[in-house]
Amino acid sequence: MFTPAEANSALSEVRPAAERLVGVRRRMRELEHTQGALVTAIGGNGGGYAASDLNAAQTELLGLADVAVACVGRLEEIGVVVKDLDTGLLDFPACRPGPDGELAEVELCWQVGEATVSQWHVPGEGFAGRKPIDWDE
Repeated sequence: MFTPAEANSALSEVRPAAERLVGVRRRMRELEHTQGALVTAIGGNGGGYAASDLNAAQTELLGLADVAVACVGRLEEIGVVVKDLDTGLLDFPACRPGPDGELAEVELCWQVGEATVSQWHVPGEGFAGRKPIDWDE
């Protein structure tokens, strides 16, 4: 479980892994598109492409998949939950004081591009249920 301050402190480790993951996923999508176009071109008249072009794309794609798995593994080691590989959307498990003083489990929500962890939501609500963190630690 993270407090908002702990989640923000963890961003120094979280941000590089999440940004790397988003970049890797972007390149993977490009390669998947390229791979599909190569299969179509080679299956037609060849389009000037050789099977080696397809093999190179597949090899790079497999290498990037390994990098993505490593990034997710690193984020999970830190204790965050990866919600969206493509946008770098992450949740930090946390507790929020309720109106009766009891603690309720929530998720502190952050995604690549945001400066700080400043939003939370109830588990299961997801991104659409985000609200500003409105409690002191």
